[in-house]
Amino acid sequence: MRAVVQRVSQGEVSVDKKVLASIGQGLVVLLGVAKGDNLSDVNYLVDKISNLRIFPDEDGKLNLSVKDIDGEILVVPQFTLFGDCRKGRRPSFSEAASSNEAVVLYEAVIEGLKKEGVSVGTGKFQAMMQVEIVNDGPVTILLDSTERGAKSLEYGV
Repeated sequence: MRAVVQRVSQGEVSVDKKVLASIGQGLVVLLGVAKGDNLSDVNYLVDKISNLRIFPDEDGKLNLSVKDIDGEILVVPQFTLFGDCRKGRRPSFSEAASSNEAVVLYEAVIEGLKKEGVSVGTGKFQAMMQVEIVNDGPVTILLDSTERGAKSLEYGV
């Protein structure tokens, strides 16, 4: 799984000009699921996203997580994070999970973040969405579950 995590002062996702979710200070997470991803990948990303210390403390140092600041998270599905542009000019999405596989893990990430006590808004799976992001900093972090460390927590589906 891949997640582009952006620290935001606000974020919003719409479909057909109808707002699905809107957040204030927190994180917008663009989430892609690859073939072969599983609950271990979900667990890794939920732990990383919810505890990532990318908000400033009183000294201006990046020491606080979204949980520490009582922030919100907007999770937007984005299979294009697995677009491979190494050959030619048209991306190949052959490494992205099928929609049937991906939606289960996407929803598991959302449920895991909620279990962490964070308010979570979502995009709509397999929809053409408009995402408005006011990146704060800007701070943008790329997480990839294939590059994880040893620590892993358990979040069920």
